Amino acid sequence: MERAELDQMPDDGSLAAEQMSGREIVTTALSLLRAYYVFPELAEQAATAVEARLAAGEYDHLDEITLTELVTSHLREVCEDKHLGLRLGGGPPPGPPPRREPEVPKDHEARVLAMRQMGRLDNFGIRRVERLDGNVGYLDVRRVAVPANAGPAIAAAMELVAGSYALIIDLRHNHGGSPEGVVFWCSYLFGERPVHLNDIFHADTGETRQFWALPYVPGTRYVDRPVYVLTSSQTFSGGEDFCYTLQALGRAEVIGETTGGGAHPTRPFPISAAVHIAIPFARSVNPVTGTNWQGTGVVPDVAVPEAQAYDVAYAKALTHVLAKDDVPPPIADEAREALAARPAAARPD
Repeated sequence: MERAELDQMPDDGSLAAEQMSGREIVTTALSLLRAYYVFPELAEQAATAVEARLAAGEYDHLDEITLTELVTSHLREVCEDKHLGLRLGGGPPPGPPPRREPEVPKDHEARVLAMRQMGRLDNFGIRRVERLDGNVGYLDVRRVAVPANAGPAIAAAMELVAGSYALIIDLRHNHGGSPEGVVFWCSYLFGERPVHLNDIFHADTGETRQFWALPYVPGTRYVDRPVYVLTSSQTFSGGEDFCYTLQALGRAEVIGETTGGGAHPTRPFPISAAVHIAIPFARSVNPVTGTNWQGTGVVPDVAVPEAQAYDVAYAKALTHVLAKDDVPPPIADEAREALAARPAAARPD
């Protein structure tokens, strides 16, 4: 799932009764793009380019799958933004932004409960929690879930690795999630002092929201021990936020491939019963670097192919364990055997 402030499509009522033509879908999409895209000048350039193609008949008589793919490719030619695009899955056409807080639906609690139950089906993105030989912790995190739902699962995962000498966080298959979820995970890796993690600038309001490490987390924090984060070219959005933040603050060593390069929080805007447009409406600004990973991806500290990242990180962690003075002999023996079993190319010189 991509990095978005909303986990689901907005539930605003019944679907549009009449099917829209391809021309109407494109025209509505461009109107929304101009109104909400985080970079207005780019939005205008992209919309103008697509309008020229529309006038030339390039989108006539296309099925919805072909139409959404083609328009998306044309938008990205200008904006170079992997979050931006037309997608299948619709809803009621959006009205003007509300001028007051929306009323809480009567079934709000039931919907929240349903979301939590759905989240449990994939363990809120936590695929694996393991103690590796040599007392190295390992977390395989496939998405960054909203902490209001995933908090207990995240706390449990961190408690299970709390006694390890080093920690590997595998984000090679992480495609995004919640900025608040990134804050919750990262908060376990810092002490109680305030740590400024990230900012998100909202283009529609001109406001900047700051994200700080939490002063309290349930369970045990993981501090003063090395953290290694694994990445691939498929690591995207909220997964990139996770590793970029830790790298910029010097809290983790990133090992693997340069990530996908999507730094813009995104919101779905329904167009028809079958199509919506995902529009980045804000951008991240890291307080350390003053920029983000948009377009460039997160560049690893140790660049290796995705398939080798685990062995390289594990070898580094084991070397750290063996350099410690207070490791009990059985664990030291585990670490030596595990290090010897790593491929020679993965072992530190």
